[in-house]
Amino acid sequence: MSDREHDTEEANREETDRSRATADRRSFLQGIGASAVLGATGGALADDLFAMERLQVVDDPIGNYPYREWEDLYREKWEWDDVARSTHSVNCTGSCSWDVYVKNGQVWREEQAADYPTFDDDLPNPNPRGCQKGACYTDYVNADHRITTPLRRTGERGEGKWEQLSWDEALTEIAEKVVDEVEAGNYDAISGFTPIPAMSPVSFASGSRLLNLLGGVSHSFYDWYSDLPPGQPITWGVQTDNAESADWYNADYLIAWGSNVNVTRIPDAKYFLDAGYNGTKRVGIFTDYSQTAIHCDEWLSPDPGTDSLLALGMARTIVEEDLYDEAHLKEQTDMPLLVREDTGKFLRVADVPGLGGDVDRPEHAMVMRDGGGDLRVAPASLGDRDGKNDPDASIELGFDPRLDVDGTAETGDGSVAVRSVWNRLREELDEYTPSYVHEETGVGERTYQRVAREFATVDRAKIIHGKGVNDWYHNDLGNRAIQLLVTLTGNLGRQGTGLDHYVGQEKIWTYEGWQKLTFPTGDVRGVATALWTYYHAGILDRVETGTAERIEEAIDRGWMPLYPEEREDGSRPDPSVLFVWRGNYFNQSKGGAAIQENLWPKLDLVVDVNFRMDSSALYADIVLPTASHYEKYDLSMTDMHTYVHPFTPAVEPLGDAKSDWQIFRDLAAKIQELARERGVEPVPDRSFDREIDPTTVYDDFVRDWETGEEGALEDDRAACEFILEHSEETNPEGSDERITFEDTDEQPRRFLAASDHWTSPIEDGEAYTPWKRFVRGKRPWPTYTGRQQYYIDHDWFLDFGEELPTFKAPPEPQDPEEYPLRYNTPHGRWSIHSTWRDNETMLRLQRGEPLVYLHPEDAAERGIENGDTVRVYNGFDSVELQAKIYPSSEPGVARMYFAWERFQFPNRGNFNTLVGMYLKPTQLIQYPEETGEHLSFVPNYWGPTGVNSDARVEVEFVEAGPRREEGGEDVPDGLSVPEAAAEDAGDGNETDAGNRTDADGADNATEGEGGEGT
Repeated sequence: MSDREHDTEEANREETDRSRATADRRSFLQGIGASAVLGATGGALADDLFAMERLQVVDDPIGNYPYREWEDLYREKWEWDDVARSTHSVNCTGSCSWDVYVKNGQVWREEQAADYPTFDDDLPNPNPRGCQKGACYTDYVNADHRITTPLRRTGERGEGKWEQLSWDEALTEIAEKVVDEVEAGNYDAISGFTPIPAMSPVSFASGSRLLNLLGGVSHSFYDWYSDLPPGQPITWGVQTDNAESADWYNADYLIAWGSNVNVTRIPDAKYFLDAGYNGTKRVGIFTDYSQTAIHCDEWLSPDPGTDSLLALGMARTIVEEDLYDEAHLKEQTDMPLLVREDTGKFLRVADVPGLGGDVDRPEHAMVMRDGGGDLRVAPASLGDRDGKNDPDASIELGFDPRLDVDGTAETGDGSVAVRSVWNRLREELDEYTPSYVHEETGVGERTYQRVAREFATVDRAKIIHGKGVNDWYHNDLGNRAIQLLVTLTGNLGRQGTGLDHYVGQEKIWTYEGWQKLTFPTGDVRGVATALWTYYHAGILDRVETGTAERIEEAIDRGWMPLYPEEREDGSRPDPSVLFVWRGNYFNQSKGGAAIQENLWPKLDLVVDVNFRMDSSALYADIVLPTASHYEKYDLSMTDMHTYVHPFTPAVEPLGDAKSDWQIFRDLAAKIQELARERGVEPVPDRSFDREIDPTTVYDDFVRDWETGEEGALEDDRAACEFILEHSEETNPEGSDERITFEDTDEQPRRFLAASDHWTSPIEDGEAYTPWKRFVRGKRPWPTYTGRQQYYIDHDWFLDFGEELPTFKAPPEPQDPEEYPLRYNTPHGRWSIHSTWRDNETMLRLQRGEPLVYLHPEDAAERGIENGDTVRVYNGFDSVELQAKIYPSSEPGVARMYFAWERFQFPNRGNFNTLVGMYLKPTQLIQYPEETGEHLSFVPNYWGPTGVNSDARVEVEFVEAGPRREEGGEDVPDGLSVPEAAAEDAGDGNETDAGNRTDADGADNATEGEGGEGT
């Protein structure tokens, strides 16, 4: 028997075994017990079971209790055969360790493991971690919409017509297209989209590793989701770095700004709540009366999109009243640096004859003025250090620089007027008078000034920053303004301080091992998904000329890569193949209507790797069944805590499903087989010094590139061990300690160290808090100036008047007269993105279908009552759904909670088809323009963000709902109207909310609006 025949026989035997296992699991589910548990799979049997005639009344439950066989189900819940450790790969920041109980080969139930080791007895216990979504993940394991065999589309995309394929048929069809594209030199027309490696790095690496070997394109996700706060790389030179949530408890003052922690940070909300018992004052800034606002000591409610204005008003108060930390500003920030009045550029050492003779690159070194009036070289600006990260450089000052500088400097071109960044900032802050801030934000003058004063005068203050601020076009200005508050007050680099931006498991602890596993060649063809989508969906052709020219310039100058690359003849091919796994790109895409109309037709082949039929799978050409979270090996981690724990397979994958690693490994084998049969020659890579060789791609996929061992990475668990072995956090250099996969299975393990990917060390007995390497260790911040940089002298920032944090009102892409309601899409309580949006257990906790939340005044004006069917529309699309009256909102806002699937709407639109796509030019730059050490495109570090909140809609009545006929009250017993709204709403994690002031300055509290969430 040949090797190929042997492999085919083995594959057939495996498929037969899996089919038997599926049959066993399906037959088990036909039992009365499972039908009662799995509402999504039990169907009519479950309905019959709970029919009223079966639930006969028991008059004397102690003395005369009849046997009712269905009750055995609940007794049997506490009997099981085995327990496995797993978690949920859903990008919620939770990373919660769960025990999965198995009986007769069936997942029986799940339970929080609650065995995280404690590292500081003065902090609340880290156990347990979990939420109501994770507690019903079993519903998915055997759900009716589980994909159990490869499928090929037979109708139109989205029509839902499929035929089953064998694995060999599916992989052959995909491999043939891939080999065609590589052989034709169109390898950069093959793209892969998968989000957030931290939630399951091996699964992330699976497809990305294959694409890397084939010369394909890896897509960003952090910026695309608008999770990336661009103000942080602009100001701090770092993607994001956050304290683990346990550090909230160390703060004296906490502001939750657009982060609805009680809804979107459920496993961590205890630290926010317990901090109150520790004497911490908690302030919520949300536009709606959110589920977190009700637990705050104070609630501020600025109008939507005015966060930066409120923050700058607070900053003015801090500066005017001399509440700022002068020593911190002088050493740690760019405030003492001098700026030329004639050009708006920093005064460089190269401008001043005779200054800084020992500076390597004087054109990139900045200048301060000392107390005696002399010009001095600013230590560790880019020209005075070796590259972006120089561990040998220091920003420590050997002199006392002046903050207040307004004078002249002698340059090679003569005397020029100069001012310090500090004086320029003070001039900017002068614009934000209390009356102006109140008029534009609606927040009381005395209220916000008092909050600013309190924040500045406590010992340890912290801001929990959320996606509510981040989903606006001017999100970078909002970020920079809010960051300014912690910088002015010196609240960085100590326990209980900082600005912590949480939006998902965006940052992976075991970065080194993951990177080596994911990109073995070391050459990454990455692209900003927002730019790629914008260009290929034809949106660039529809924007105003100035913006289009800036985008084209950023592409032409190489600041932002775009694939497929432009060919020598000036043409640029369309993308042809798209792989999607671990994500729901089609459903979550901004500009959803343009993507369906313009981008999707360009793609010859869309492959979705999925365990359920979501919107991306529905609109794919081939769907490959992957293992659920309880059926595979992987790792899980988050920046919300400092532990690592695993996925382990509690049961075998259902049907013919395989793990992501196995699927892409097998696809690599099929590509290699076909390429050898066809005699394909290696193809030179246009961008990198390498050849792309599909005839060795499987061998390369399973080889350990670090040791050269062939076949070492054949299976998922070996890939997990590879990550742990090659990461400083789990195998620190110079230490005998290390963390193995077996260790994590036994109990979650706290990381042993932190690599330079992080800005502080892991310290025994301390919650992780960022920025210590800079504040305590005096290392240069990875910015142009080597300091926290609030002044950006790039030409484009100067052109737009954004060299300093400033306020700009949200743009109005739709006519407010025609579309009077602002449209927000916050993340909700009952799903994590689109996962669980189709789950019956979660749907039972809400109204079971998509909703739009309206303020009572807006509803009454349109003749809409609670439960009516309405149409929400604008120039992009229209969708029909049920109206929910939401008294905790402010008038003028329509809110649809995030991630309802397209198939849950009659017209197959969704929440994102009402949203356009907008790119802000300042997020396309390279800085410095020639070299880009401070800002240059790196996937998920710097790139244009997709935004949701700059949209407007109108809502109109369609059909009366049953609640009209019933005349029922929608407020649950025992709750006030605002409490009921918060209870039913699911989320409110957006920009703002709070106390307002009349024109005469008298405070009066009003209800606010809820905006974006995470």
